[in-house]
Amino acid sequence: MRGFVQDGHFVPNLTIGAPVIKSLRKHTKMYMDCHLMVTNPMDYVDEFVKAGASGFTFHVEVAKDNWQELIHKIKAGGMRAGVALRPGTPVEEVFPLVESQEPVDMVLVMTVEPGFGGQSFMPETMPKVNALRRKFPLLDIEVDGGLAPATIKQAAEAGANCIVAGSAVFGAKDPAEVIATLRQGVDAAQTSSIFFK
Repeated sequence: MRGFVQDGHFVPNLTIGAPVIKSLRKHTKMYMDCHLMVTNPMDYVDEFVKAGASGFTFHVEVAKDNWQELIHKIKAGGMRAGVALRPGTPVEEVFPLVESQEPVDMVLVMTVEPGFGGQSFMPETMPKVNALRRKFPLLDIEVDGGLAPATIKQAAEAGANCIVAGSAVFGAKDPAEVIATLRQGVDAAQTSSIFFK
């Protein structure tokens, strides 16, 4: 399960927060991956720990001065730490966060501009996924934005192994079929790709 949080500053929308995660946690033990599109992610860590979040992904663009402290705080709270980057952010900006003594567990490559659902997949972001997979073969690499049955092959073959799909799933006549197709796309790429061997 994936939730995202927007503060109306880093991106123009406001969305769900820790209270929704806390409410959901009462009904499931499912992994809850929380993507925070906020200006000050450090301000939210304690709330999400208390709410029962499983993963906390922040944007590299807003954590250039305190990412080491932020990763430590996330992990000390028992959550997996992830870092996201916007389509225009060079992939090299996340390398130190993956290579540090206390590294992130996942990198999220945004395949649309964050903040709005229903956007078109940006294939020009796939070289970032490919560069991450080549440099960090065991890293969880997530992609978010415009992922659907028509785009899954490209993302998975570039090296993505974690897929976020909103509109393609929730707008489908048969959401379970779309989820199965996305899962099969990743599985097929992992079976045939040199990256996963």
